[in-house]
Amino acid sequence: MPPIPNLPESLLHKALKYALVAIAALALVAGTVLAAGVWLGGRKLARTVDVRVVPVPYSRDATALRHGRYLFETRGCGECHGMDGRGRKLIDNEGMQVHAPNLTAGRGSAVAAYNEGDWVRAIRHGVDPRGRALFLMPSEDYNRMTDVDLAALVGYTRSLPPVDGEAALVRLPLMVKAFYGLGVIPDAAQKIDHRLPPSQPVPAAATVEHGAYVANMCKGCHNASFSGGRVMGAPPEWPPASNLTPGEGGVMARYDSIEKFAAMLRTGKRPDGSAVSSAMPFESLRNLNEVDVRAMHAFLRALPARRTGEH
Repeated sequence: MPPIPNLPESLLHKALKYALVAIAALALVAGTVLAAGVWLGGRKLARTVDVRVVPVPYSRDATALRHGRYLFETRGCGECHGMDGRGRKLIDNEGMQVHAPNLTAGRGSAVAAYNEGDWVRAIRHGVDPRGRALFLMPSEDYNRMTDVDLAALVGYTRSLPPVDGEAALVRLPLMVKAFYGLGVIPDAAQKIDHRLPPSQPVPAAATVEHGAYVANMCKGCHNASFSGGRVMGAPPEWPPASNLTPGEGGVMARYDSIEKFAAMLRTGKRPDGSAVSSAMPFESLRNLNEVDVRAMHAFLRALPARRTGEH
């Protein structure tokens, strides 16, 4: 093969010039897209989400409050807001800060002025009383909650002793805000079909039907088809959510017995002893009762096979 002749210096200068112009153009386009995304993200956060809300009366009797406490401690409420409801820091890295607000009547309360409709709007629809979307409230997990369970959950939350906490804090890096504005990262209010009525109660038993109801709390990370994949908007160190279907790459094959599945929820470890990601809400999952654990196992094992991330 003959040697490649040296290019004249003038051609090298032209090639370098064109390359620099191309890089500058790409940088300009990227900067424009980023700026547009950030602007759209701000508009999106400030938008009004109009949802039809049917208020659910609070439950106050002792049996309902006990059930409400169980829901608070197992459905992720205590995981984010603390088991005492005062709120807690969830994310503080890579320029992203998230603090879940105080749910008691103490200082920093986000809900002190909530009425029955406001609770429904926030829990089921991911919208605050002003109609603004709650960016990180996983309301897609609770949208199908029955009126009975919602009334018990709210009743218990309202009964928590007042403690001082902090208001909600959400600070997003420019890139996350841009992705949000460009639609790459949706909020819960976008994911929910707000026209759906609440679920009708099914008997609490170790059945696929009850398991489907319990497993609603997994949708925020594992998506509506439970096929997992990247959790958009999550901290960068979070791994992709596991595929909970029997499809390729699915993890439920490890949990061929209820004993293995229950042990993972209680300990945060796989059958081989390795640790499951701490992104999993084990503070809540370990409190699930035997009926709910058995029902969720039955439901996940019965899911149709999907590839990871397939909807």
